[in-house]
Amino acid sequence: MKCPFCGSFDGQVLDSRPIEHTSSIRRRRQCNQCKKRYTTYERPEEVTLMVVKSDSRREPFDRKKLWNAVSRACVKRPVSTETIEKIVSEVETEIRDYIMEVPSTVIGQKILQKLLDIDIVAYIRFISVYNNFADLNDFMTELKKIKKEQDKKIKQV
Repeated sequence: MKCPFCGSFDGQVLDSRPIEHTSSIRRRRQCNQCKKRYTTYERPEEVTLMVVKSDSRREPFDRKKLWNAVSRACVKRPVSTETIEKIVSEVETEIRDYIMEVPSTVIGQKILQKLLDIDIVAYIRFISVYNNFADLNDFMTELKKIKKEQDKKIKQV
């Protein structure tokens, strides 16, 4: 490890501790040349998850892109930034079960499931872009489906 003070590569580890709830390790180090101490954080390198698009293109998973899509659906809705962050984090964690590649449809479905429980309007906004709604009939079909499911839930209670 290169000393941030003098640039020397001659140093030693004084203390190592795992960071709670992560796979990172905090190391306290001392440079053998200038004798100054500094802290480093190490974490395992993660394999880049590729998203397989509907036209078979592949692109690296981009958390920021997912966050932007969800936040756009929630514009002017009573959905907090913390809730959006929670949705994105949960979906990101769930798709890490996939090895190397995940279909974009899986990501979209997971987002839709979470939005449906949080805000119906945000759900409709997201699904209208996700399913590329062409006209009013597409909206009406989806609204009728949601209404039917909500009525079924009310009868069960």
